[in-house]
Amino acid sequence: MKTFSDEELEALLDDVESDLAERKRSFRGDTPKKARQAVCAFANDLPDRQQPGVLFIGAKDDGTPSNEPVTDELLRSLADMKTDGNILPLPALVVEKRILKGAAMAVIIVLPSDMPPVKYEGRIWIRTGPRRAIANEQEERILVEKRRFKNIPFDIYPVPTANISDLSRLVFENEYLPTAFASDVLDANNRTYEERLASCKMIVSPENVTPTVLGLLAIGKSPQDFLPGAYIQFLAIDGTELSDPVVDEERMGGAIVDILRRAEEKLAAHNRSGVDIVAKATHSINFTYPPAALQQILYNAVLHRTYENTNAPIRIFWFNDRIEISSPGGPYGNVTIENFGRPGITDYRNPNIGDVLKTFGYIQAFGRGIATARKALEAAGNPELEFEVNQSTVLCVLRKRP
Repeated sequence: MKTFSDEELEALLDDVESDLAERKRSFRGDTPKKARQAVCAFANDLPDRQQPGVLFIGAKDDGTPSNEPVTDELLRSLADMKTDGNILPLPALVVEKRILKGAAMAVIIVLPSDMPPVKYEGRIWIRTGPRRAIANEQEERILVEKRRFKNIPFDIYPVPTANISDLSRLVFENEYLPTAFASDVLDANNRTYEERLASCKMIVSPENVTPTVLGLLAIGKSPQDFLPGAYIQFLAIDGTELSDPVVDEERMGGAIVDILRRAEEKLAAHNRSGVDIVAKATHSINFTYPPAALQQILYNAVLHRTYENTNAPIRIFWFNDRIEISSPGGPYGNVTIENFGRPGITDYRNPNIGDVLKTFGYIQAFGRGIATARKALEAAGNPELEFEVNQSTVLCVLRKRP
């Protein structure tokens, strides 16, 4: 990511007509919302500057300092804009404290996205000159066109053997769109079915209606016809070894939401609970494994697995003393075998699948799944979460509470 000198930042502060800079006096009131709109607009890079946009916190409209205190809490709040799930796909940004014009300012540097259009709360924000606004139909088409020439991740690769008829229009229009876009945007939407699919990265473009990997996984009628490994294999074993008798088995296929729903139902059915009517005045239900931990590890497996060049499914083995969940694909990007699972170390092999899971309500924020699972296991009295990681597989082990 480009590093700006103090002189370059001060020049941006002074250029009030630039489409690469925005200034905010503080991060209070409605500024957190407007700041996210600005991040979204910079990520979309409608003018195609192919340069980072900069948001200044602690600057007046004319670029002079407002002398807003730049605390660690403020910097954390600004960094949360990247992973709180309100801007999708996740933006690439860095947050810095800089001394500019003799005063401290918080500086947010936002890279143009490889996967436009980027949305904030279901709206596509763009910036041209000093104007920040919601993209109209033509501007949205330009953003879709830009995506074709980027180095895109595998989850929005086209699948040449698939046709637009392999996507469920019913699911897309009745389930996905109402949750992906704000109601006022949909009410004013004159886009064609193909334009809406392209905007959501379900097909390549309105002219090239070839479904993407994302389209098949999100709203495909039979995704496994094209992505054979995109399913979950469940085995319940009466014992502690794979050679022990199998008491339940299921192959869970379909679109990603169907897979997760069926997997959650299966896990809940095997997660036997007891009712404690002694320890407290009101009865409490005790699960063998905390449901929140099971959910987070399941969602992580679906989000972070590789779907490229593999026919291997996610495998869930339910033993008498533990659960093993393995997913194909080792660590990715900033995550390595050595730092896997450490707080704050995250990267996304499938950022657009993350967008779909957020849209459908399966994840609320990013990068917190393992931490949430660990906290739930500790609170329930289960042993600590275990990982076995290599370059081709991630295995997570949840052990039964003593």
